[in-house]
Amino acid sequence: MSEVIHKARAAKEAAAVLNRLTSAEKDNALLLMADALITQQEQILAANEEDLARGRELGTSASLLDRLKLTPARLKDISDAVKQIVELPDPVGDLLETYHRPNGLFIEKRRVPLGVIGIIYEARPNVTVDAATLCLKSGNSAVLRGGSAAISSNRSIIAVLREALSRSVIPADALQLIEDANRSSVDEMLELNGLLDVIIPRGGASLIQNVVQNATVPVIETGAGICHTYIDESGDYAMAEAIAVNAKAQRPSVCNSMETLLVHETFARKHLGAMAGKFREVHVELRGCDITKEIVPWANSATEEDYATEYNDYILNVKVVGNLDEALSHIQRYGTKHSECIVTETVNHAERFLQEVDAAAVYHNASTRFTDGFEFGFGAEIGISTQKLHARGPMGLPALTSTKYRVVGSGQIRS
Repeated sequence: MSEVIHKARAAKEAAAVLNRLTSAEKDNALLLMADALITQQEQILAANEEDLARGRELGTSASLLDRLKLTPARLKDISDAVKQIVELPDPVGDLLETYHRPNGLFIEKRRVPLGVIGIIYEARPNVTVDAATLCLKSGNSAVLRGGSAAISSNRSIIAVLREALSRSVIPADALQLIEDANRSSVDEMLELNGLLDVIIPRGGASLIQNVVQNATVPVIETGAGICHTYIDESGDYAMAEAIAVNAKAQRPSVCNSMETLLVHETFARKHLGAMAGKFREVHVELRGCDITKEIVPWANSATEEDYATEYNDYILNVKVVGNLDEALSHIQRYGTKHSECIVTETVNHAERFLQEVDAAAVYHNASTRFTDGFEFGFGAEIGISTQKLHARGPMGLPALTSTKYRVVGSGQIRS
Protein backbone atom coordinates (compact mmCIF):
# COMPACT_ATOMS: atom_id res chain seq x y z
CA MET A 1 0.00 0.00 0.00
CA SER A 2 1.39 3.41 -0.93
CA GLU A 3 2.06 6.15 1.61
CA VAL A 4 -0.69 8.28 0.05
CA ILE A 5 -3.39 5.63 0.32
CA HIS A 6 -2.31 4.53 3.80
CA LYS A 7 -2.44 8.07 5.19
CA ALA A 8 -5.64 9.00 3.38
CA ARG A 9 -7.40 5.94 4.83
CA ALA A 10 -6.20 6.85 8.32
CA ALA A 11 -7.46 10.41 7.83
CA LYS A 12 -10.85 9.14 6.69
CA GLU A 13 -11.24 7.00 9.80
CA ALA A 14 -10.29 9.97 11.96
CA ALA A 15 -12.82 12.20 10.18
CA ALA A 16 -15.63 10.04 11.54
CA VAL A 17 -14.43 10.87 15.07
CA LEU A 18 -14.05 14.57 14.31
CA ASN A 19 -17.61 14.72 13.06
CA ARG A 20 -19.00 14.06 16.53
CA LEU A 21 -16.74 16.32 18.62
CA THR A 22 -17.89 19.50 20.29
CA SER A 23 -16.52 22.96 19.55
CA ALA A 24 -14.88 23.02 22.99
CA GLU A 25 -13.08 19.74 22.35
CA LYS A 26 -11.73 20.99 19.02
CA ASP A 27 -10.70 24.32 20.51
CA ASN A 28 -8.83 22.62 23.33
CA ALA A 29 -6.83 20.62 20.78
CA LEU A 30 -6.00 23.77 18.84
CA LEU A 31 -4.74 25.50 21.98
CA LEU A 32 -2.46 22.54 22.67
CA MET A 33 -1.14 22.84 19.12
CA ALA A 34 -0.58 26.59 19.46
CA ASP A 35 1.40 26.12 22.66
CA ALA A 36 3.46 23.27 21.18
CA LEU A 37 4.64 25.49 18.33
CA ILE A 38 6.32 27.70 20.93
CA THR A 39 7.56 25.10 23.38
CA GLN A 40 9.01 22.98 20.54
CA GLN A 41 10.26 25.87 18.42
CA GLU A 42 13.93 24.89 18.64
CA GLN A 43 13.38 21.69 16.68
CA ILE A 44 11.16 23.48 14.16
CA LEU A 45 13.71 26.26 13.59
CA ALA A 46 16.53 23.73 13.25
CA ALA A 47 14.56 21.86 10.60
CA ASN A 48 13.75 25.14 8.86
CA GLU A 49 17.44 25.98 8.70
CA GLU A 50 18.00 22.69 6.85
CA ASP A 51 15.51 23.84 4.21
CA LEU A 52 17.08 27.30 3.98
CA ALA A 53 20.58 25.87 3.60
CA ARG A 54 19.40 23.54 0.87
CA GLY A 55 17.61 26.41 -0.85
CA ARG A 56 20.70 28.61 -0.80
CA GLU A 57 22.76 25.78 -2.30
CA LEU A 58 20.20 25.45 -5.11
CA GLY A 59 20.24 29.19 -5.83
CA THR A 60 16.71 29.89 -4.62
CA SER A 61 15.77 33.57 -4.96
CA ALA A 62 15.80 35.87 -1.95
CA SER A 63 12.03 36.40 -2.13
CA LEU A 64 11.34 32.65 -2.07
CA LEU A 65 13.80 32.13 0.77
CA ASP A 66 11.90 34.81 2.66
CA ARG A 67 8.67 32.88 2.14
CA LEU A 68 10.39 29.76 3.46
CA LYS A 69 12.13 31.28 6.47
CA LEU A 70 10.82 30.83 10.02
CA THR A 71 11.98 32.89 12.98
CA PRO A 72 10.91 32.95 16.63
CA ALA A 73 8.82 36.04 15.82
CA ARG A 74 7.16 34.36 12.85
CA LEU A 75 6.45 31.23 14.88
CA LYS A 76 4.91 33.43 17.57
CA ASP A 77 2.69 35.01 14.90
CA ILE A 78 1.72 31.55 13.60
CA SER A 79 0.90 30.36 17.12
CA ASP A 80 -1.13 33.51 17.77
CA ALA A 81 -3.03 32.91 14.52
CA VAL A 82 -4.03 29.47 15.80
CA LYS A 83 -5.35 31.06 18.99
CA GLN A 84 -7.32 33.53 16.90
CA ILE A 85 -8.92 30.61 15.06
CA VAL A 86 -9.98 29.23 18.44
CA GLU A 87 -11.84 32.49 19.06
CA LEU A 88 -13.74 32.25 15.77
CA PRO A 89 -17.24 30.75 15.70
CA ASP A 90 -17.36 27.08 14.80
CA PRO A 91 -19.40 26.86 11.59
CA VAL A 92 -20.27 23.17 12.03
CA GLY A 93 -23.91 22.76 12.94
CA ASP A 94 -24.87 26.32 12.00
CA LEU A 95 -28.58 26.49 11.20
CA LEU A 96 -28.85 28.17 7.80
CA GLU A 97 -32.60 27.92 7.23
CA THR A 98 -35.73 26.09 8.37
CA TYR A 99 -39.14 25.67 6.84
CA HIS A 100 -42.30 23.58 6.99
CA ARG A 101 -43.76 21.92 3.92
CA PRO A 102 -47.53 21.74 3.35
CA ASN A 103 -47.40 17.97 3.98
CA GLY A 104 -46.09 18.58 7.50
CA LEU A 105 -42.41 17.83 6.89
CA PHE A 106 -40.02 20.04 8.87
CA ILE A 107 -36.73 20.74 7.05
CA GLU A 108 -33.52 22.21 8.45
CA LYS A 109 -30.39 23.11 6.51
CA ARG A 110 -27.19 22.95 8.59
CA ARG A 111 -23.47 23.21 7.98
CA VAL A 112 -21.44 19.98 8.12
CA PRO A 113 -17.72 19.24 7.56
CA LEU A 114 -16.52 18.39 4.07
CA GLY A 115 -14.79 15.29 5.47
CA VAL A 116 -11.20 14.74 4.32
CA ILE A 117 -9.47 17.67 2.64
CA GLY A 118 -6.32 17.19 0.58
CA ILE A 119 -4.15 20.29 0.31
CA ILE A 120 -1.28 20.54 -2.16
CA TYR A 121 0.96 23.55 -1.69
CA GLU A 122 4.45 24.88 -2.19
CA ALA A 123 7.14 26.65 -0.18
CA ARG A 124 5.57 28.42 2.82
CA PRO A 125 5.67 26.26 5.99
CA ASN A 126 3.16 28.53 7.75
CA VAL A 127 0.57 27.11 5.33
CA THR A 128 1.06 23.75 7.05
CA VAL A 129 -0.21 25.18 10.33
CA ASP A 130 -2.96 27.30 8.73
CA ALA A 131 -4.29 24.34 6.76
CA ALA A 132 -4.12 21.91 9.66
CA THR A 133 -5.86 24.14 12.17
CA LEU A 134 -8.54 25.45 9.84
CA CYS A 135 -9.40 21.92 8.75
CA LEU A 136 -9.57 20.60 12.31
CA LYS A 137 -11.61 23.55 13.62
CA SER A 138 -14.17 22.97 10.85
CA GLY A 139 -14.34 19.26 11.66
CA ASN A 140 -12.25 17.98 8.74
CA SER A 141 -9.26 15.68 8.54
CA ALA A 142 -6.34 17.05 6.50
CA VAL A 143 -3.96 15.28 4.12
CA LEU A 144 -1.19 17.77 3.37
CA ARG A 145 1.36 17.58 0.61
CA GLY A 146 3.84 20.47 0.79
CA GLY A 147 6.66 21.29 -1.57
CA SER A 148 10.09 19.69 -1.36
CA ALA A 149 11.65 23.07 -0.51
CA ALA A 150 10.02 22.99 2.93
CA ILE A 151 10.04 19.25 3.61
CA SER A 152 12.20 19.38 6.75
CA SER A 153 10.15 22.23 8.23
CA ASN A 154 6.87 20.50 7.42
CA ARG A 155 7.95 17.19 8.92
CA SER A 156 8.93 18.90 12.14
CA ILE A 157 5.77 21.02 12.33
CA ILE A 158 3.50 18.04 11.70
CA ALA A 159 5.35 15.95 14.29
CA VAL A 160 4.85 18.72 16.85
CA LEU A 161 1.17 19.17 15.98
CA ARG A 162 0.42 15.44 16.01
CA GLU A 163 2.07 15.07 19.41
CA ALA A 164 -0.18 17.86 20.67
CA LEU A 165 -3.22 16.10 19.20
CA SER A 166 -2.24 12.90 21.02
CA ARG A 167 -2.98 14.79 24.24
CA SER A 168 -6.48 15.70 23.04
CA VAL A 169 -9.61 13.83 21.95
CA ILE A 170 -8.84 14.49 18.27
CA PRO A 171 -7.06 11.49 16.73
CA ALA A 172 -3.54 12.35 15.60
CA ASP A 173 -4.40 10.58 12.33
CA ALA A 174 -6.72 13.47 11.49
CA LEU A 175 -3.54 15.28 10.43
CA GLN A 176 -1.37 13.66 7.77
CA LEU A 177 1.67 14.82 5.80
CA ILE A 178 2.65 13.15 2.53
CA GLU A 179 6.44 13.06 2.67
CA ASP A 180 7.05 11.53 -0.76
CA ALA A 181 8.44 14.42 -2.82
CA ASN A 182 7.93 12.69 -6.16
CA ARG A 183 5.35 14.07 -8.58
CA SER A 184 3.66 10.67 -8.47
CA SER A 185 2.39 11.34 -4.94
CA VAL A 186 0.50 14.39 -6.20
CA ASP A 187 -0.88 12.45 -9.14
CA GLU A 188 -2.08 9.72 -6.77
CA MET A 189 -3.85 12.22 -4.53
CA LEU A 190 -5.71 13.66 -7.51
CA GLU A 191 -7.49 10.34 -8.05
CA LEU A 192 -8.34 9.35 -4.47
CA ASN A 193 -12.10 9.49 -4.92
CA GLY A 194 -13.78 7.93 -1.92
CA LEU A 195 -10.89 8.82 0.41
CA LEU A 196 -10.46 12.53 -0.25
CA ASP A 197 -13.61 14.64 -0.44
CA VAL A 198 -11.95 17.70 -1.97
CA ILE A 199 -8.51 18.94 -3.01
CA ILE A 200 -7.32 22.52 -2.59
CA PRO A 201 -4.13 23.51 -4.46
CA ARG A 202 -2.07 26.49 -3.27
CA GLY A 203 0.89 27.66 -5.29
CA GLY A 204 1.97 28.79 -8.72
CA ALA A 205 0.02 28.60 -11.92
CA SER A 206 1.59 25.33 -13.10
CA LEU A 207 0.74 23.48 -9.87
CA ILE A 208 -2.82 24.78 -9.85
CA GLN A 209 -3.46 23.96 -13.49
CA ASN A 210 -2.05 20.45 -13.06
CA VAL A 211 -4.50 19.83 -10.23
CA VAL A 212 -7.48 21.41 -11.99
CA GLN A 213 -6.87 19.58 -15.27
CA ASN A 214 -6.04 16.14 -13.89
CA ALA A 215 -7.98 15.64 -10.66
CA THR A 216 -10.99 13.35 -10.50
CA VAL A 217 -11.49 14.39 -6.87
CA PRO A 218 -13.47 17.67 -6.67
CA VAL A 219 -11.19 20.74 -6.60
CA ILE A 220 -11.53 24.19 -5.07
CA GLU A 221 -9.28 26.26 -7.30
CA THR A 222 -7.07 28.88 -5.78
CA GLY A 223 -5.56 31.12 -8.40
CA ALA A 224 -2.28 32.68 -9.29
CA GLY A 225 -2.25 36.36 -8.46
CA ILE A 226 -1.55 38.58 -11.44
CA CYS A 227 -3.02 41.58 -9.65
CA HIS A 228 -3.36 45.09 -11.12
CA THR A 229 -3.66 48.60 -9.75
CA TYR A 230 -5.12 51.19 -12.12
CA ILE A 231 -4.46 54.85 -11.33
CA ASP A 232 -7.16 56.93 -12.98
CA GLU A 233 -6.74 60.48 -14.25
CA SER A 234 -8.35 61.88 -11.07
CA GLY A 235 -6.34 59.74 -8.66
CA ASP A 236 -4.83 61.55 -5.68
CA TYR A 237 -1.05 61.35 -6.09
CA ALA A 238 -0.12 60.78 -2.44
CA MET A 239 -2.77 58.08 -2.08
CA ALA A 240 -1.87 56.45 -5.38
CA GLU A 241 1.81 56.32 -4.51
CA ALA A 242 1.19 54.84 -1.06
CA ILE A 243 -1.20 52.20 -2.40
CA ALA A 244 0.99 51.22 -5.36
CA VAL A 245 4.22 50.94 -3.36
CA ASN A 246 2.45 48.95 -0.65
CA ALA A 247 0.78 46.63 -3.15
CA LYS A 248 4.11 45.80 -4.78
CA ALA A 249 6.82 46.08 -2.16
CA GLN A 250 5.26 45.40 1.25
CA ARG A 251 5.62 41.65 0.60
CA PRO A 252 6.12 40.87 -3.09
CA SER A 253 6.29 37.10 -2.66
CA VAL A 254 2.57 36.65 -1.90
CA CYS A 255 -0.33 36.17 -4.28
CA ASN A 256 -2.12 39.45 -3.51
CA SER A 257 0.86 41.65 -4.38
CA MET A 258 0.59 43.83 -7.49
CA GLU A 259 2.32 42.65 -10.66
CA THR A 260 1.18 45.37 -13.10
CA LEU A 261 0.57 49.07 -12.55
CA LEU A 262 -1.79 50.66 -15.08
CA VAL A 263 -1.61 54.46 -15.23
CA HIS A 264 -3.82 56.94 -17.07
CA GLU A 265 -1.62 58.91 -19.47
CA THR A 266 -2.55 62.32 -18.02
CA PHE A 267 -1.60 61.14 -14.53
CA ALA A 268 1.53 59.45 -15.85
CA ARG A 269 2.82 62.61 -17.56
CA LYS A 270 2.51 64.49 -14.26
CA HIS A 271 3.49 61.93 -11.66
CA LEU A 272 4.94 58.67 -12.98
CA GLY A 273 8.53 59.91 -12.85
CA ALA A 274 8.29 60.71 -9.15
CA MET A 275 6.46 57.46 -8.40
CA ALA A 276 9.11 55.49 -10.27
CA GLY A 277 11.69 57.04 -8.00
CA LYS A 278 9.84 55.67 -4.98
CA PHE A 279 9.87 52.21 -6.51
CA ARG A 280 13.57 52.52 -7.19
CA GLU A 281 14.16 53.41 -3.53
CA VAL A 282 12.65 50.07 -2.49
CA HIS A 283 14.64 48.18 -5.17
CA VAL A 284 11.76 47.39 -7.53
CA GLU A 285 12.72 46.79 -11.16
CA LEU A 286 10.29 48.45 -13.59
CA ARG A 287 9.37 46.96 -16.96
CA GLY A 288 7.27 49.30 -19.02
CA CYS A 289 5.62 50.20 -22.26
CA ASP A 290 7.07 52.80 -24.68
CA ILE A 291 5.43 55.75 -22.88
CA THR A 292 6.67 54.44 -19.54
CA LYS A 293 10.22 54.25 -20.89
CA GLU A 294 9.88 57.77 -22.28
CA ILE A 295 8.98 59.05 -18.80
CA VAL A 296 11.26 56.66 -16.90
CA PRO A 297 14.38 56.11 -19.04
CA TRP A 298 15.87 53.54 -16.66
CA ALA A 299 12.86 51.21 -16.97
CA ASN A 300 13.28 48.02 -19.00
CA SER A 301 10.91 47.02 -21.76
CA ALA A 302 7.83 44.95 -20.85
CA THR A 303 6.83 42.07 -23.11
CA GLU A 304 3.56 40.21 -23.56
CA GLU A 305 5.06 37.43 -21.49
CA ASP A 306 5.81 39.90 -18.67
CA TYR A 307 2.18 41.01 -18.48
CA ALA A 308 1.16 37.36 -18.14
CA THR A 309 3.70 36.56 -15.40
CA GLU A 310 3.23 36.34 -11.64
CA TYR A 311 6.70 37.42 -10.49
CA ASN A 312 6.40 37.15 -6.69
CA ASP A 313 9.49 39.32 -6.73
CA TYR A 314 10.69 42.92 -6.81
CA ILE A 315 9.66 43.34 -10.45
CA LEU A 316 6.75 45.47 -11.65
CA ASN A 317 5.17 45.98 -15.06
CA VAL A 318 4.00 49.51 -15.84
CA LYS A 319 1.62 50.28 -18.68
CA VAL A 320 0.28 53.71 -19.57
CA VAL A 321 -3.32 53.63 -20.83
CA GLY A 322 -5.54 56.22 -22.45
CA ASN A 323 -8.68 55.67 -20.41
CA LEU A 324 -10.61 53.38 -18.06
CA ASP A 325 -11.81 51.16 -20.91
CA GLU A 326 -8.25 50.39 -21.94
CA ALA A 327 -7.39 49.52 -18.34
CA LEU A 328 -10.42 47.24 -18.06
CA SER A 329 -9.48 45.49 -21.30
CA HIS A 330 -5.94 44.89 -20.08
CA ILE A 331 -7.18 43.41 -16.79
CA GLN A 332 -9.67 41.21 -18.62
CA ARG A 333 -6.88 39.87 -20.84
CA TYR A 334 -4.16 39.29 -18.27
CA GLY A 335 -5.88 39.15 -14.87
CA THR A 336 -6.28 35.91 -12.96
CA LYS A 337 -9.55 36.88 -11.22
CA HIS A 338 -7.76 37.42 -7.92
CA SER A 339 -7.55 41.05 -6.74
CA GLU A 340 -7.77 44.31 -8.71
CA CYS A 341 -7.69 47.96 -7.62
CA ILE A 342 -8.66 51.36 -8.97
CA VAL A 343 -7.36 54.61 -7.48
CA THR A 344 -9.73 57.40 -8.47
CA GLU A 345 -11.78 60.30 -7.18
CA THR A 346 -14.31 59.87 -9.99
CA VAL A 347 -17.27 58.02 -8.48
CA ASN A 348 -18.75 56.65 -11.69
CA HIS A 349 -15.32 55.30 -12.75
CA ALA A 350 -14.99 53.55 -9.41
CA GLU A 351 -18.48 52.07 -9.74
CA ARG A 352 -17.77 50.84 -13.27
CA PHE A 353 -14.52 49.22 -12.14
CA LEU A 354 -16.09 47.51 -9.13
CA GLN A 355 -19.00 46.29 -11.23
CA GLU A 356 -17.22 45.21 -14.42
CA VAL A 357 -13.95 43.68 -13.23
CA ASP A 358 -14.31 39.91 -12.84
CA ALA A 359 -12.23 39.12 -9.75
CA ALA A 360 -12.65 37.62 -6.31
CA ALA A 361 -11.85 40.99 -4.72
CA VAL A 362 -12.06 44.45 -6.26
CA TYR A 363 -10.80 47.57 -4.51
CA HIS A 364 -11.41 51.30 -4.68
CA ASN A 365 -8.62 53.34 -3.14
CA ALA A 366 -7.07 50.49 -1.13
CA SER A 367 -4.15 48.11 -1.60
CA THR A 368 -4.72 44.62 -3.00
CA ARG A 369 -2.62 43.33 -0.10
CA PHE A 370 -5.81 43.21 1.98
CA THR A 371 -7.10 40.11 0.16
CA ASP A 372 -6.39 37.88 3.11
CA GLY A 373 -8.46 35.82 5.52
CA PHE A 374 -7.10 37.59 8.58
CA GLU A 375 -7.65 41.06 7.10
CA PHE A 376 -11.21 40.12 6.12
CA GLY A 377 -11.90 38.97 9.67
CA PHE A 378 -11.93 35.23 8.90
CA GLY A 379 -8.79 34.34 10.85
CA ALA A 380 -6.18 32.38 8.89
CA GLU A 381 -7.30 31.30 5.44
CA ILE A 382 -6.99 28.05 3.54
CA GLY A 383 -6.41 29.96 0.30
CA ILE A 384 -7.85 32.57 -2.04
CA SER A 385 -10.42 30.94 -4.30
CA THR A 386 -10.64 32.43 -7.78
CA GLN A 387 -13.41 30.14 -8.99
CA LYS A 388 -17.13 30.80 -8.69
CA LEU A 389 -18.55 27.54 -7.31
CA HIS A 390 -18.71 26.69 -3.60
CA ALA A 391 -16.35 29.46 -2.43
CA ARG A 392 -14.71 32.61 -3.78
CA GLY A 393 -12.11 34.94 -2.32
CA PRO A 394 -10.39 34.34 1.05
CA MET A 395 -11.58 30.98 2.33
CA GLY A 396 -12.17 30.89 6.06
CA LEU A 397 -13.91 28.28 8.17
CA PRO A 398 -17.37 28.37 6.50
CA ALA A 399 -15.75 27.64 3.12
CA LEU A 400 -14.54 24.30 4.54
CA THR A 401 -18.07 23.07 5.18
CA SER A 402 -20.89 21.69 3.11
CA THR A 403 -24.57 21.47 4.04
CA LYS A 404 -26.95 18.76 5.12
CA TYR A 405 -30.75 18.78 5.07
CA ARG A 406 -32.37 17.29 8.17
CA VAL A 407 -35.95 16.31 7.49
CA VAL A 408 -38.37 15.40 10.31
CA GLY A 409 -41.74 13.86 9.57
CA SER A 410 -44.63 12.14 11.29
CA GLY A 411 -45.07 9.17 8.98
CA GLN A 412 -45.44 11.00 5.64
CA ILE A 413 -45.06 8.90 2.47
CA ARG A 414 -44.90 10.21 -1.07
CA SER A 415 -47.86 9.43 -3.30
